[in-house]
Amino acid sequence: MPKTPATDSLPVVIIGAGLAGLTVALELAETHQVIIMAKRGLSESATAWAQGGIVGVLDQQDSVDAHVKDTVEAGAGLVVESTARYIAERSADAIDWLVDQGVPFTTDPQGPKGLHLTREGGHSHRRIAHAADATGKAIHEVLLDKARAHPNIQLLERWMALDLITNRHLKDKQLKKSERCYGVYALNISTGKIEAIPASAVVLATGGVGKVYRYTSNPETATGDGIAMAWRAGCRVGNMEFVQFHPTCLYHPQDRTFLITEALRGEGAQLKLPDGTRFMPNHDERAELAPRDIVARAIDFEMKRLGLDYVLLDATHLGEAFLKEHFPTIYARCAALGIDIAKQAIPVVPAAHYTCGGVVTDLQGKTDLPGLYAVGEATYTGLHGANRLASNSLLECVVIGKSAAAEIKRHPLKEIPEVPDWDESRVEDADETVVIAHNWDELRLLMWNYVGIVRTNRRLERALHRIELLQSEVQEYYANFRVTRDLLELRNLLSCAELIVRSALMRKESRGLHYSRDYPQSWTVSYPTILTPINRQS
Repeated sequence: MPKTPATDSLPVVIIGAGLAGLTVALELAETHQVIIMAKRGLSESATAWAQGGIVGVLDQQDSVDAHVKDTVEAGAGLVVESTARYIAERSADAIDWLVDQGVPFTTDPQGPKGLHLTREGGHSHRRIAHAADATGKAIHEVLLDKARAHPNIQLLERWMALDLITNRHLKDKQLKKSERCYGVYALNISTGKIEAIPASAVVLATGGVGKVYRYTSNPETATGDGIAMAWRAGCRVGNMEFVQFHPTCLYHPQDRTFLITEALRGEGAQLKLPDGTRFMPNHDERAELAPRDIVARAIDFEMKRLGLDYVLLDATHLGEAFLKEHFPTIYARCAALGIDIAKQAIPVVPAAHYTCGGVVTDLQGKTDLPGLYAVGEATYTGLHGANRLASNSLLECVVIGKSAAAEIKRHPLKEIPEVPDWDESRVEDADETVVIAHNWDELRLLMWNYVGIVRTNRRLERALHRIELLQSEVQEYYANFRVTRDLLELRNLLSCAELIVRSALMRKESRGLHYSRDYPQSWTVSYPTILTPINRQS
């Protein structure tokens, strides 16, 4: 059981230990007790894997208006401009806050505020603050150390939130008529026990849903836990059909999450079929330098056309010396797996990279359920629209994280009604876990084949039918056996898969990251896809 708070107020429980969760925690810790919950190791988050950087409108030649314009254009007509402006206006403060925390950004004596700013795809100016090519790791390590050192922050490893505690769980029948989040039921993975953790507020900072696909650049934690819990508790979700795919992820049985940067294609690497045929010129006049979504669709087309597991990225003509100097990380990682990229083409596949939709929140991170907040990739704020602009994601974590903390401070909650313990009296230990493993594999494969980069109504309907069957199997398992992390993650992934498919079926056009062969044209005016639970259930 987590430690009893040192003050008379209830703690704020933050589910997730990435940049979004750590920002909220550090902003609250001077006045609140905070519990941060990580279902695996504290260092296992998408933040730590982010290579690029974080947007900061710092240069005098740049402007908030220019950043907003770039964000709106990247979002293909579905960005909420007021959200983009709110976040862009606070980008410089976000960078200052991270610098004050001690984040070692790459410096440039001639740069704005002494920082080296780089430029990424879709940006009209240099505005990306970075720490070499491992910005997320640098940010995460600094903030995690700060959290570890703070006496008001308790860090729980191997604790997984199972479900939100809402009015339906309370013993007081009068309170069942109103809606509020009062804490979480959480599984202590080390002991197998489920604890009720009362909270003055709960913050979902659980990341995206990349693990719903067979191939993803995301860490093992990206199973959509926060989105699924919020949906079950009655919160709306938005734009779940927009999943960003990176075109080139290493295909190898020992490493299916390592990205092969598009900079390698920028230097002349070519995409080829197994027989050595180059194919990108047949899909776009820019060939390998076409935008990510076009390259990803071309690879997907060739793989489906020929029944391939992967295609090849050939950089051998660049030479060993050049590759070692300019791409040392890729060279070393591939070499460790037995691939000499100076002599062999790299097997690659597109991979799910970023979830542009999620739990609907306002600019203070508030969801539809009082007492429940959400921040980061688990949310839909309107910032990313139909396609995310590079490096806006880390910025959103800091800006909305800080505003969510300020909102929580404005609404203190000293006590809550009695929360009942979790009832495990009617469940037993599972006699077979192979069912979970099989269903997990089946889900990820059907999502890859039917709900991937290119979609059709027929594929989507087949996927939905199978997802519903899997959900019934898993729900029966959930009702009769003691829960495990694998079971909970599968349950959450199935919920998110259903949301992705239903959202995709609702969109009768192709836009941004959603491409449908049945509706290849884009509407003149388009709107976000917002799903609302019909029957609220916990």
